[in-house]
Amino acid sequence: MKYTHVLFDLDGTLLPMDQDVFVKAYFGLLARRMAPRGYDPRELVNAIWQGTAAMVGNDGSRTNEQVFWECFQQRFGPRVLENMPLFEEFYHTDFELAQESCGYTDRAAATVGLCRALGFQTALATNPIFPAVATRARIRWAGLKAEDFALITTYENSRSCKPNLLYYRQITEKLGVSPQACLMVGNDVQEDMVARELGMQVFLLTDCLINKQSADISQFPHGGFPELQRFLEQCAR
Repeated sequence: MKYTHVLFDLDGTLLPMDQDVFVKAYFGLLARRMAPRGYDPRELVNAIWQGTAAMVGNDGSRTNEQVFWECFQQRFGPRVLENMPLFEEFYHTDFELAQESCGYTDRAAATVGLCRALGFQTALATNPIFPAVATRARIRWAGLKAEDFALITTYENSRSCKPNLLYYRQITEKLGVSPQACLMVGNDVQEDMVARELGMQVFLLTDCLINKQSADISQFPHGGFPELQRFLEQCAR
């Protein structure tokens, strides 16, 4: 079956990064912003990790946004709801400084452009643990625009996370296509390549490879952006 849609991961794929470095910078900026509001930095970071774990375990009954803030409110109480505008403001301001912890390659935008030239629809299948404002920022850091994608997964519009196959199934439902019509491109063996179990073709981008279980990557089409571009051209024939 010929592919019609290419799904791209963002962090470590279109946006080069060392995930640990980025998370440290991001949490540091958020803790600094919220400390004057009475949020202990260590407790804040722990609560974010708990909220993230809750989103990863989401059974699909609620949005990831609802799951996160319910978990967050259990930790800090009702004041969280009053402070939500402050967290939103953070993503419009201080969060932009986290770009310094990321890399950049013009091959990302070139590859997304190649997809369009070859007739593919593109979607951004980034793990939806961030609000839309933070995801749009990281898209810009990668040299791309939100308009480059038919769908962008965020915690507002998603009800599951990677590596849950429900996440990928929900994407295909929103796009109105079968899994077999999709190619998933990502850098994380466990979170992105799992899409193959749903019937998608996959390509493992190895520039910022994450392979926590030391899996044999020879089982997947893989390589850097030049190899990905050649693979896309072959798929379009």
